Amino acid sequence: MSIGSLILTAKQIEATNLMATYQNVLLEGGSRSGKTLIFLRNMIIRAMHYPNTWHVALRLRFKHARQSLWNQTMPKLVQLMGLSGQFKYNNSDLMMTFPHTVKGVKSDSYILVGGLDDKVRVEKILGNEFATIYVNEASQIAYDSVETLMTRLNPPKGVPPRFWQDYNPPSKQHWGYKVYHDRKFPDGRIVPADDFKWLKLNPTDNEENISETLIKTLSNLSGAKRIRFLEGGYSSDDGALWKRRWIKYKIAPATLIRVAIGVDPSGSLEGDEIGIIVAGMDRDKNIYIMYDGSLNGSPKEWSDGVHAAYRRFKADVVAAEKNFGGDMVEAVITQFGDNDVNVKLVNATRGKAVRAEPVAALYEKGRVFHTEPLTALEDEICTWKPADIDGIDNRMDALVWAVTELMSDEFGEAAEEIYENGVDNLW
Repeated sequence: MSIGSLILTAKQIEATNLMATYQNVLLEGGSRSGKTLIFLRNMIIRAMHYPNTWHVALRLRFKHARQSLWNQTMPKLVQLMGLSGQFKYNNSDLMMTFPHTVKGVKSDSYILVGGLDDKVRVEKILGNEFATIYVNEASQIAYDSVETLMTRLNPPKGVPPRFWQDYNPPSKQHWGYKVYHDRKFPDGRIVPADDFKWLKLNPTDNEENISETLIKTLSNLSGAKRIRFLEGGYSSDDGALWKRRWIKYKIAPATLIRVAIGVDPSGSLEGDEIGIIVAGMDRDKNIYIMYDGSLNGSPKEWSDGVHAAYRRFKADVVAAEKNFGGDMVEAVITQFGDNDVNVKLVNATRGKAVRAEPVAALYEKGRVFHTEPLTALEDEICTWKPADIDGIDNRMDALVWAVTELMSDEFGEAAEEIYENGVDNLW
């Protein structure tokens, strides 16, 4: 099956047939398996086929939607499909207009690309009714947001509605696994047997369209990453230090007695992921995890991210691990941007599990709240196992530094003493 020079793989054809038959479809699996491309390709076809319809592709962050969907995948897809010049681009609104005329009346169709963190764009989205809604990297999206989006799925009569989602499989505790595999909605209702279908697409299903070295690279990843990004498998919290049921949500009070930013540098100047987590403490000594700004980027990019979070949350201190790079970490934070950031360098003198256990204990005691779903962080802490020395832990380390800084400051104790004595006597 092909349009232009785009030739679909056998698995992508199977996915297309699934999308043509059912309203709700999840494509899950490893990286570079063609999930995003096939969804956007079929969305374009629907916009070209159905006049007077709206279609939208969404990610959690507008920045990522623009970069990944709009700037990278869409132009490549349009070229491969041979569609250049057949629609209008609006680069400022991230909108594609497909011309249609029905009985002499202009009846154009539109594709929007957006992020759910952009309030103005979300309001614009919720003000429309769509024929197709596609949520990219849905593991980052709370189910409440998914349900809200579903209310905007209302195309013109005769146009089949479609709600599509994809992700690299997160934990089995994620709503996606519960809905599509366990066949139960989060509130306990049974998922109808004639809808909500899923298909796994892995890099090995898309070898003709990816570089020869990618499969080898993914095969050499650590256990947890290899399962998720190569094999497209879900993780479990069995043996993990954190349990999914410990994560509770609560809006932080307007006044916090202290705000700390934990930073876990990668020890590399090559753009490895940097953990950046913002946490605050209220007068009752409850802790709120308010923001995950972790990113892959250069020293300037992650320093800019730390500065932006420092200003946004009116932070008091940045607690950054200095084991990788020593004074370089402080220099990077202070070099790029204002010098008004209070940086405290911390040493990882004890094992990772020993450092993390008091923070996990606070979660278990119900003293830590997330102010919103922080899916990447939650997936990481709920799958990290002390026995897995290759586990993913950038966000977890940053979380531990931020929370430990709040604990040590509030109680006048060094972090080392908290590690020794635990948290039982803190309240």
